[in-house]
Amino acid sequence: MPGLAQRAFAEWLGTAFLLAAVVGSGIMAQRLSGGNVALALLCNTIATGAILVVLILMFAPISGAHLNPVVTLAFTLRGETAWTDAAAYLVAQIAGAIAGVGIAHMMFELPVLQLSLTERAGAGQWLAEAVATFGLLATILGVGCRTPTAVPYAVGLYITSAYWFTSSMSFANPAVTIARSLSDTFAGVAPHDIPAFVAAQFIGAGLAVLLGRWLWGGAAEERSTAQITSRKPA
Repeated sequence: MPGLAQRAFAEWLGTAFLLAAVVGSGIMAQRLSGGNVALALLCNTIATGAILVVLILMFAPISGAHLNPVVTLAFTLRGETAWTDAAAYLVAQIAGAIAGVGIAHMMFELPVLQLSLTERAGAGQWLAEAVATFGLLATILGVGCRTPTAVPYAVGLYITSAYWFTSSMSFANPAVTIARSLSDTFAGVAPHDIPAFVAAQFIGAGLAVLLGRWLWGGAAEERSTAQITSRKPA
């Protein structure tokens, strides 16, 4: 297994690429869509879903490609990630997300340091974030239980869909939420809206972990036992 430094760096780099794609595609879409918000959102959605597939395929063999604090917390609560590793992952994810936003701004020759003015608040948006995060974790746990090789594609497709069926545009990631508050562009969110978004995300993730233990817990334990047994010397 790669060392913790390598795994944490993979989380940093993967999350940085994710935010560069989310924010960069949002800027490009807004510039090219001629004021058509639906078209801009579609372009932003396609880029985000596509990069997620690539990043998970790229970094899963190194760090598991969590790229998301709630995913790291979920695997930690399930005993699949050590708490010391989780702490390093969380720092790397948030730092990488902020770096990715700054890089996106520089690519489009915008001020690197910004604060978003885009308001995203209200019970409907908070519920949407809980639903989006619940669905994301359920996708990862459910698909990963029997067909782990399909997880990258399932996650990319889920987020592509959730961009459109949730009123919040499916942030579903505390690191993404924090970083997007630092971009006053198409993908931004006002800083004062962060606490409610992040709280809703953790609630959704917690419910998904409980569901995972009930629906797929046994299968996950069998897979883990099989992996351990296969590594024992004959």
